[in-house]
Amino acid sequence: MYKIELSSDDVPKQWYNINADLPAELPAPKNSEGKDQIGNLPNIFVEECLNQEFSTERYIKIPKEVRELYQRIGRPTPLYRAKGLEEKLNTPAKIYYKREDTSPTGSHKLNSAIAQAYYAREQGIERVTTETGAGQWGTALALACSLMGIDCTVYMVRVSYDQKPFRKAIMQLYNSDIYASPSNNTEVGRKVLEETPDTPGSLGIAISEAVEDALTDEKVKYTLGSVLNHVVLHQTVIGQEIKTQLEIAEEEPDTMIACVGGGSNFGGALFPFIKDKIDGNSNTEFIAVEPSACPTLTQGEYTYDFGDNVGFTPLLKMFTLGHDFVAPSVHAGGLRYHGMNTQISLLTKEGYITPKSVHQNDVFKAGKLFANCEGIVPAPETNHAIKAAIDEAQKCKETGEEKTIVVNFSGHGLMDFKGYESFMDGSLENSK
Repeated sequence: MYKIELSSDDVPKQWYNINADLPAELPAPKNSEGKDQIGNLPNIFVEECLNQEFSTERYIKIPKEVRELYQRIGRPTPLYRAKGLEEKLNTPAKIYYKREDTSPTGSHKLNSAIAQAYYAREQGIERVTTETGAGQWGTALALACSLMGIDCTVYMVRVSYDQKPFRKAIMQLYNSDIYASPSNNTEVGRKVLEETPDTPGSLGIAISEAVEDALTDEKVKYTLGSVLNHVVLHQTVIGQEIKTQLEIAEEEPDTMIACVGGGSNFGGALFPFIKDKIDGNSNTEFIAVEPSACPTLTQGEYTYDFGDNVGFTPLLKMFTLGHDFVAPSVHAGGLRYHGMNTQISLLTKEGYITPKSVHQNDVFKAGKLFANCEGIVPAPETNHAIKAAIDEAQKCKETGEEKTIVVNFSGHGLMDFKGYESFMDGSLENSK
């Protein structure tokens, strides 16, 4: 069975909230000294998103309009067997990949963008702001806001703004305003530019700009594409669909893999399965793959830190490289974030998740191999998961084990040819 599809009626009717099942208490957000960031959250975020952020209900109903839009954008997405890659590797392992690249914007990000734009519109919000790294989230939110009839402003990390101009064009096509971050549009941006005019920017800086912008008007709210719990919650439609598809294939996953930057792609695909492991009903290994240039889980400290650069947000207990960390200009812009979702951080600390870091040239090599075997060009972020899957399949070749490996294919790389071109002509710098 090479392709497992579900009908539109199989789109999940509820999101799964792992807060109800965590193996230890999730550390609560804290204010920094002399400030009340927690009390300021309603001025920043959409009300229903905040309610979901702190909810402990195991399942949260997906609104009818959101579910219908999920169906319109192509959910459920297909699960494929990577037979060509298996044969090339000569491995006894079976490799499956969940095709989140089939959405109109080419990644999993629409699953939360549609939900957040819907809740913003229902609250009477007229404009939302956000940040974006590689542009996948900004593109998704731009489309979602266009569908909902509200305005959208995107602060795009400067190095990605320069590397990926066509993502900017797509956001503009969907009627959004785009600024290279740091920008002259905010006090935060102007200060950074004054101190370091040649900075490549960072997601932390872009978040600070987007939050500052949102605080200027009560009809404007900030939205986030990853990291926070409610964003991961919206992505759990992915994992629930994978569960159904693996049941049809009569497969039990031995290893599940996803790239990880802020955590929405990883948590969305794997949290429904991690629940089984917490309950003692699974021996699956869960591998979170990040760039060696931004090794949050593998080298970061598990401590309280700000989610943004200047401290608009409360302090969150997470794995972090420090909120002032600026990652090197690797092409996987969606993974260049200093911190990690608090739920993923806790589950990693408790031993339920295995973190792994990989180098830039290695992930592009894996992506090129995948494209040659399966015909699909993966995003640089997705290549991190593919690289880990190839490593696991090669281990199976050595041991003879017939493991079932499942990868969340988070997005396509059809806007990332600059990175591929640099890899193929030998000019791509390897990450440290």
